[in-house]
Amino acid sequence: MDPDKIDYPAILQNALRDAVRRVLEQVAEHGLPGEHLLYIGFRTNFPGVQVPRFLRDQYPEEVTIVLQHQFWGLEVTPEDFSVLLSFGGARQQVVVPFAALTAFADPSADFGLRFDATPPEAAAPEPQPAAAPEPEKPVQGEPLPGGVIRFDPSRRR
Repeated sequence: MDPDKIDYPAILQNALRDAVRRVLEQVAEHGLPGEHLLYIGFRTNFPGVQVPRFLRDQYPEEVTIVLQHQFWGLEVTPEDFSVLLSFGGARQQVVVPFAALTAFADPSADFGLRFDATPPEAAAPEPQPAAAPEPEKPVQGEPLPGGVIRFDPSRRR
């Protein structure tokens, strides 16, 4: 950073990530109201991201998760959030630092944000895979463009 200049883009990115944190805090406390659903895109190779190994293998750079009907235990800290999602019928934890975010959208509110995720080379520790066991079935739902995985709780295998 240039000490002779104010880094407005970085300040704005941090403010927008804080807005996502505040939305997730509300959802963790009160649940998703009405028809809201949240698409959250993040870099899977960013330090501190924890996802099941099969998901990181399938989406080595970026993935989008959907919070709508099937998510549990959403916890939010100033640095990250964690949530249990169903993959192939097995609940597995996902942990995402806010610095890893690449996108956030709520289509029901016609709202969306894009973020510049700092390259993982710029950060220190290596990401740790989640300790959850590998599921026997593939991810429920069809992969969509851009690494989006749609979870349909009514779909039967």
